[in-house]
Amino acid sequence: MFFAPRRKANEIDDDCRRHETGRMRLTIHGGVGEKGRTCIGVEAAGTRLLLDVGVDTSAPRGPRYYPAITPEELRQIDAIIVTHAHEDHIAALGWCLANGFAGRILMTAESAAETIMTLAAYATPQERALAENAPVETIVPGRDFAIGPLAIRTGRSGHVVGGVWCHLSAEGRRLGYCGDVVPDSPVLAMDPLPPCDLLLVDASYGADKVPAATRAAAITGWLGQHPQGALLPTPLSGRSIELIGLIDGPIAIHPSMREALAGQIAAGNWLKPGIAEVLSHRLAGALLWEEGQPLPPAALLCNDGMGLAGPSKAALIQAEREGQPVLLTGHIPKGSPAEALHAAGKAEWLRFPTHPTLQENAAIVSATGAGRVLAHSCDAAMARSLTGDIPNLIADLAPGNTIQI
Repeated sequence: MFFAPRRKANEIDDDCRRHETGRMRLTIHGGVGEKGRTCIGVEAAGTRLLLDVGVDTSAPRGPRYYPAITPEELRQIDAIIVTHAHEDHIAALGWCLANGFAGRILMTAESAAETIMTLAAYATPQERALAENAPVETIVPGRDFAIGPLAIRTGRSGHVVGGVWCHLSAEGRRLGYCGDVVPDSPVLAMDPLPPCDLLLVDASYGADKVPAATRAAAITGWLGQHPQGALLPTPLSGRSIELIGLIDGPIAIHPSMREALAGQIAAGNWLKPGIAEVLSHRLAGALLWEEGQPLPPAALLCNDGMGLAGPSKAALIQAEREGQPVLLTGHIPKGSPAEALHAAGKAEWLRFPTHPTLQENAAIVSATGAGRVLAHSCDAAMARSLTGDIPNLIADLAPGNTIQI
């Protein structure tokens, strides 16, 4: 069945109620019609799973922070598949375990290694302990597996080392879930998605049409104007090694980042050919900065990217006190230290390309042949703005809505 673009959510729900449950069904628990707490439910022939279980860092800890799913629903979930270990995709894992989930947990080995660090910043101690003690099954991109009647394929996402997209098929229907992807990263490799009937695209950048090369050139130009050094808060995975690949000049990092960055660079199967040598050389030459030391005359990379956790918390305070330039390059959540500095004119913002542009999303949709499209990681107004370039995008969905595939 084909739904016309931009149908109202209640119309889609009505259609779902008129159909039997024999086909695949998708339920939104977060991340569609909003930014953050990405969590997509999939059901086929009685098997239920969740794709990602993120939190919304712009919301206070409470119902809006976690996915919109009840303990009763969590008890019925057979498995959780995590595409990567960023907070908006994994930080509610311990919360799910605390609220009734007792099924399988699947992610790549690289994402599993990063999970505890992410939960330390965005989960309660109880949630972290539950997740740390839970068994995890390893996903290997390109090695297909099944959960009940659902045949599942994964591929490299190009977003982070260990990041994957997911493709699920059952009952003759095919669902593609991009997670977070970067189709043309100069550092990380992305595999093409198989054909889909319904595709969820990564719309983090909304209708942005600025090519990645233009964005990268703006950042290197800005750094050239600040030779005395600057602070760049950045997530530990993904964007950090992308920036190391971009910046052809003095780099500094916090010592706590070195092992994780070296591990990402050593994961050669996730990288573009030849880039590991460049990254290793630049990381080996990076200066080290710790709290209490003067800020270095270099591009200082400190995680996380929002000042909510990690060494960037102290670094942003010091940079503001000493008048050191600050460049923000990613999403700025409401209420974060990064937002406060930017609002006060004490930090500049230039987007670093770690999600698809509108043209790239349109190309992914075309390549998969998807008849229907949903946009995750953006609000409904932004989703509606994409329909001119992606006319089969359904833009009026929100957490709690269900759609047949």
